[in-house]
Amino acid sequence: MSDLLERLRGRGWRVTSQRRVVAEVLDGDHVHLTADEVHARAAERLPEISRATVYNTLGEMVSLGEVMEVSTDGRAKRYDPNAHRPHQHLVCSGCGLIRDVRPTGDPLAGLPDGERFGFTVSGAEVTYRGLCPECSRP
Repeated sequence: MSDLLERLRGRGWRVTSQRRVVAEVLDGDHVHLTADEVHARAAERLPEISRATVYNTLGEMVSLGEVMEVSTDGRAKRYDPNAHRPHQHLVCSGCGLIRDVRPTGDPLAGLPDGERFGFTVSGAEVTYRGLCPECSRP
């Protein structure tokens, strides 16, 4: 059983065949699929699954905090099932490929007190950008 599916079951989420397929499609490391990609992969396993069901299921997973929405550079939202593993993202400026990265150190340490403007800072989201090996080939 997928880690995501296990977490959802632990929260009392009713698992239907459609929800199961969406959770299984999102299972794994470095998974950052668009809703349309989730639908296409889910339809390979369960041809009768509708686009609306996929969108609604993704929305529920995000609302539960079990999946994160990732938006980069105006591209389509992507869905990241690693909501419970602290990480940042490395994004290819060419093709949009996203990889999870876990840099060492506290990202908040780089924000001096004078730049906090009185905020009590509780977290930071850092996105690293560059070109993946495919896009950097001559």
